[in-house]
Amino acid sequence: MKQIAILILSVLGMISVVGAHETPLDQRIYDLSLGKETHLSEAVHQLKQNRIILVGEHHSNTKHHEAQLSVIKALKDTGSKVAVGLEMFRSDSQQALDRWLSGDIGEEEFQQIYYDNWSYPWSAYRMIFEYAREEKIPLIGLNVSRDITRQVSRQGFKSLTAAQRGELSNITCRVDKEYMAYIKNAFGGHAHGNLNFNYFCEAQLVWDNVMTINTLNYLEKYPDTVVVVLTGTGHARKGAIPRQIRTRSRVSHAVILPEVRGIIDPETINDKDADYIMLGL
Repeated sequence: MKQIAILILSVLGMISVVGAHETPLDQRIYDLSLGKETHLSEAVHQLKQNRIILVGEHHSNTKHHEAQLSVIKALKDTGSKVAVGLEMFRSDSQQALDRWLSGDIGEEEFQQIYYDNWSYPWSAYRMIFEYAREEKIPLIGLNVSRDITRQVSRQGFKSLTAAQRGELSNITCRVDKEYMAYIKNAFGGHAHGNLNFNYFCEAQLVWDNVMTINTLNYLEKYPDTVVVVLTGTGHARKGAIPRQIRTRSRVSHAVILPEVRGIIDPETINDKDADYIMLGL
């Protein structure tokens, strides 16, 4: 009887070890350049060669955020220095992010700051913020004031005051045919609702530029870091932020998108859109 008990405990111990090992690494992904399915554990050593990794999301989908966390954990487990760039936080909220990491601010107070920055449920993102605090992974606010992007989407970039443009690091906003075609493809022809489509494109371009600049500025200070950028799929695709990265630098980068059947899957996109698709979400 004693031997049976020991055997059961040994088996349970083995299961717990395997489960702990598989948690971030057994995520199924599709390699678009190779045209085949693989696992995050097999791709992570190639991924870590990049300085920026954009991991897309549909903001309200908790499974997408779990997949994002799996990428962060997998990179961290390789020994890489990791930082997380956040679409959901403005750059002027950086002090609050730093206070969260240092433990100087509690969850209740931090949630108030979170909701001042973002409208989607805290519960969907909580695991990412908690893991970052536990592991002391820097969090970077990448975004610009919603008032600016809202105004651009409604009245155009030219409507911004000199003070507002001062928040944009002297960004210019020239929407070319390639970017307009990208927006139509990525967001759909009616994604702008009743807004002027040109203004909608300008707002998206401002967003892409600001997040790109803030990410590159961080890497100038910490060049040995891998920055995982968490952002909506429309900003993560290669025609958006990655295009601005290529325009402004030679920094290596990769794009991972979540599977959304009929929209983002191996049959609907290719390696001109992303490098990997996270499957089974």
